Amino acid sequence: MTTEVRPEQLRDGHPNVGAPDPVRAHQAQAPKPSDIRTVSATEVPANRRRGGDVRTVLAPSTVGSTTGFMGTVTLQPGEVVTEHWHPYSEEFLLVVSGELGIRLDGELRTLKAQEGVCVPIGVRHKLINDSAEAATAVFTLAPLAPQPRLGHVDTEELPPVPGAAS
Repeated sequence: MTTEVRPEQLRDGHPNVGAPDPVRAHQAQAPKPSDIRTVSATEVPANRRRGGDVRTVLAPSTVGSTTGFMGTVTLQPGEVVTEHWHPYSEEFLLVVSGELGIRLDGELRTLKAQEGVCVPIGVRHKLINDSAEAATAVFTLAPLAPQPRLGHVDTEELPPVPGAAS
């Protein structure tokens, strides 16, 4: 007597016997679509500590992410995001409008709209808007640092804004 094996009983072309398929086990633990949060950048307060308008939109604090975070940075003409580096994370940066200068370990290059760069772990970087127009980029960092306070190492302070009260 021959036993017929249906396609759903196959794994990698072999009968699925023994331990459950780990992929299906993970899928079974996935949240329902109705539990997956949508976040608008307008809901997230701007972080101006390093300069510009930085908004971490998708992060452990906003959506419960566990591997990285994503956000936007907008720099008006003359604004910068001060030099810093990440000891645990790569940073991916994609300019979506305008153009930004990025200084990588002291070497300046220009990123135009639709151009991006991956900043490796440990590379000092600074964003500069020397143009006459605002520039916006999307960034993501991964993997997460073991603790948020270990995510960035600042190597310069934000310069004072001309004419601002001290």
